[in-house]
Amino acid sequence: MGAGGAARTMLNILNNIDRRKFTPVLVTLNYNGSYEGYMKDDIKFIKLNTKRLRSAVFPLAKIIRSEKADMVFSTIPNYNTIAILARLFSFTRAKNIVREAAFLGGNFRANMKLRLMGILYKLTGKVIALSNGVKENIIKRYKVKPENIRVIYNPVDVGSITEHMENGQMAKEHEYVFQDEAKVIITAGRLVNDKDHETLINAFSKVQEEINTRLVILGEGELEESLKNQAETLHLQDKIHFLGFQHNPYVYFKHADLFVLSSRREGFGHVLTEALATGTPVVSTNCKPGAMEVLAAGEYGILCEMGNAEDMAEKIINTLKLESNKTEEMIDKGIRRANEFHARKIVKQYEEVFIQTCEQA
Repeated sequence: MGAGGAARTMLNILNNIDRRKFTPVLVTLNYNGSYEGYMKDDIKFIKLNTKRLRSAVFPLAKIIRSEKADMVFSTIPNYNTIAILARLFSFTRAKNIVREAAFLGGNFRANMKLRLMGILYKLTGKVIALSNGVKENIIKRYKVKPENIRVIYNPVDVGSITEHMENGQMAKEHEYVFQDEAKVIITAGRLVNDKDHETLINAFSKVQEEINTRLVILGEGELEESLKNQAETLHLQDKIHFLGFQHNPYVYFKHADLFVLSSRREGFGHVLTEALATGTPVVSTNCKPGAMEVLAAGEYGILCEMGNAEDMAEKIINTLKLESNKTEEMIDKGIRRANEFHARKIVKQYEEVFIQTCEQA
């Protein structure tokens, strides 16, 4: 239950699943996760006595037996592999359902690894892809049959987002960022290569030449130091604010003028739907399949080219300069779009797949 989109998805499913039909038991490795405190009290939570994934097969198999599990649901490829093996070694009638969120593959070695995973995926009751693009990738690279794949978008807990946005408070030491006349651009995500904050910072330097702005970066990761050095090289260290991981990012989104996603690839782009739910206009790279599907090819947000700081800067400037009625129209459309991913709707789709799989002979 770390700080990423997969953990948020698992949290939303567990918290919202119908207790009249299901009894959820969460099993994780022995780490302290960022989202553990947000789980409902009636969820049985078991931490394995290991931090090593490859050591989890037999302990998990034992839990599948002791809990008399009907179904083992997992997400993220390496974890899916362990869940399938554990179910096999449990020697029970439990079924596997795996969720695939990433748009993986490309080189020969990666493709061969996915092909091997696909062999294991064929032993599951169903593979859930979080977008049509991910489904196509599973068919192409994992060689899983289309009829065994169900597309279900990420659930967005709109009610919880609204509550955190309206009742939450940002840290006192961060309030100054939002209190002057500058427009605030915000982003959130792990500080890793795929998120391409480097291009966002370069784009921001061009925006700053034309509009008085601040850039807020929420998240942690291996590239934090190099990104801070980049900001200093561009003499923007007083305009770019690295605020780390925030348990309640929504109150920050609420006070920002624009959310920007600079990713090179996203299986879905969960943070985009969350930003839309807070009523924050969005500019995003046209990374496939996630952003293109969430924003419906630009209907619900502005798209820019991946890795192109000039194009990103132009789209940011144009959006910040929109007339107020155009901005309100953009916000309204974004909120309507976010509600299409409402957790209540999406979790019902998961429930359908779970029940159908459990009822299979």
